[in-house]
Amino acid sequence: MIIVLLNVYLVILFCLVKFGIVRFNLFWKVSPVIVLLLLLVGLFIPMNWGAPQGSALVVRNSVAIVPDVAGEVVQVPVVANTPLKAGDVLFAIDPVPYQSKLDALKAQLSLAQLRLSETSSLRATGAGRAFDAEQAQAEVEQLQAQVIEAQWNLDKTVARTPADGYVTNLALRSGARVTNIPLAPVMAFIDTAETIIGVEVPQIDARYVAAGQPVEITFKYLPGRVFTGKVESVLQAVASGQTQTSGLAVTSKAIQSLPLVVRVKLDDNEVADQLPAGSTGTAAIYTEHVKAAHFIRKVLLRQIAITNYVNPF
Repeated sequence: MIIVLLNVYLVILFCLVKFGIVRFNLFWKVSPVIVLLLLLVGLFIPMNWGAPQGSALVVRNSVAIVPDVAGEVVQVPVVANTPLKAGDVLFAIDPVPYQSKLDALKAQLSLAQLRLSETSSLRATGAGRAFDAEQAQAEVEQLQAQVIEAQWNLDKTVARTPADGYVTNLALRSGARVTNIPLAPVMAFIDTAETIIGVEVPQIDARYVAAGQPVEITFKYLPGRVFTGKVESVLQAVASGQTQTSGLAVTSKAIQSLPLVVRVKLDDNEVADQLPAGSTGTAAIYTEHVKAAHFIRKVLLRQIAITNYVNPF
């Protein structure tokens, strides 16, 4: 853009000299350099913090699916990368061991309830001890709790989707044996209920970025189009500023000026929902400063949108 403006000035200067409106003296000879410096210092450099631009990335939450019970998988009805609704069946574990345990506990509970009834009747007539009735009552309550747990385990033999989304990289098959160890997930579920778009902004350009400011984004997945949105928040931490509990003393390392991440939300929810996770693009944030540069940033962003047709990087 700065080259275009400078060329426009050169054309105007040529016309002025050609028609004798100005004399081509030393001042006009060096004026292109002066104009270039004025454009850089007065417009293009301030534009970086008045309308900062950065790379955008579409992110979705991934849920590691770990079964609550262990057993042999007998059914995997889902298809990879197919939209699912919350509550749809992901896979089913053989329920026979859990059903048999539930039936056995229910039988024990029935016997314990019968015993409680008998000991309570004997106590009421004075022929039985209060301790026996209290012990029978405790046994009934304990078995009732075990029945509830066994029913919960039986219900958990069917794993369901936690939200709207899809399963990706599906390798689970019938016959596989799964466990309820947190470090052994059986599939990855991508939650599509919320689309997260992050924009990386250099730290020197992020000083005026705030929630609610307008944003324009163009994605390589949808070339030639520019979408509007709003700044949701500026993330207050990056990896270089994070510390973890450790028994070691502070270790000196090279300090890197990592870009800050700005979370934005598109105005068009339908477009946001159709963007695949990992979609990249370029975003421009329009702050309350250097508003004269906003128009130039809009033009530059639309140039990027057009070149997305041929530029894969």
